Amino acid sequence: MLAREDQSRLKHTPLHALHVASGGKMVPFAGYDMPVQYATGVLREHLHTRERAGLFDVSHMGQIELRPKSGKLEDAALALERLVPQDIVGVAPGRQRYAQFTNDAGGILDDLMVANFGSHLFLVVNAACKADDEAHLRAHLSDVCEVEPLSDRALIALQGPKAEAVLAKYCPDARAMRFMDAGPRRVDGVDCFVSRSGYTGEDGFEISVPAAQAEQLAKALLADGDVLPVGLGARDSLRLEAGLCLYGHDIDTTTTPVEGALEWSIQKSRRAGGARAGGFPGSDIVLARLQTGAPRRRVGLRPEGRAPVREGARLFADAASTEPIGAVTSGGFGPSLNAPVAMGYLPSAQATIGTTVFAELRGQRLPLRTATMPFVANTYKR
Repeated sequence: MLAREDQSRLKHTPLHALHVASGGKMVPFAGYDMPVQYATGVLREHLHTRERAGLFDVSHMGQIELRPKSGKLEDAALALERLVPQDIVGVAPGRQRYAQFTNDAGGILDDLMVANFGSHLFLVVNAACKADDEAHLRAHLSDVCEVEPLSDRALIALQGPKAEAVLAKYCPDARAMRFMDAGPRRVDGVDCFVSRSGYTGEDGFEISVPAAQAEQLAKALLADGDVLPVGLGARDSLRLEAGLCLYGHDIDTTTTPVEGALEWSIQKSRRAGGARAGGFPGSDIVLARLQTGAPRRRVGLRPEGRAPVREGARLFADAASTEPIGAVTSGGFGPSLNAPVAMGYLPSAQATIGTTVFAELRGQRLPLRTATMPFVANTYKR
């Protein structure tokens, strides 16, 4: 628990009062007072999202507009490509793409979403990194772009198989959207930015809404019998089952996109021999590892038995070894599977699917098998 004076320094999202009124158990997260769960509990919130729909407050995340001073979107896209290994020029209007900011060693400063809104780019970055990300953009792109943080907006995510039917009542355009579509939409009479994406592995939407209208919209969505409010606890177990990285845990400044098993996100145009190969921080290292492989890899792990293996657990090649070969970076119980799941890093030689390794758990060695991710198949509408 934080001391009372520390609690008073936590920031509140525009939905804070609604969380408290709804019985949310509030905890500190990335400088914000956020709900970890509601009275229904993490297990029910998790399963309800998989079966129907969950509503998440992700307003703590950073929303940033990148506007080209020339008025030409391609100039903003080319500028952003100085900082990320992804093809931003190729993101069509009304679409978005997953990306990473890299450092000079090829490590990941943050991961983010980049959307093409026609006249400008719209970025969503992680809460704990948003101040540094804004400074990073200003330091490197101010010659070409205006960097505008959108601090007067909330961000909510509606996730699950019923998400489309629920949102379509307030935004008929939602039915026509496909996975990774993004752009301005009217939702319940409010001008919003809507993307068909999320962090659960389920079909769903993320809705950027003016702060003043956020509670009104959240209440409208929660009034549907298919929708439950969901806290950070189930958000974490859902993304873990989906095999999705949590920045600062599964990826960080010491992991390249290749080590993090994120090479799928680097398009051909930015790779060696591509039209705009390299040119981002650490590109020599990242491009070399794309061709020759990385010394270690992020892998999925399925522990034997029912005991979860948590973040930080050391991994060993066999039951007797004293020298660890890797570590778990995320782990917990997967309610959809009724079994524990985890992810972590292993040397590439041990990262092949089906390899058995051992974790140290309460003084015992527990076997785990490397497994494909996602652990639960995604249901994106493509």
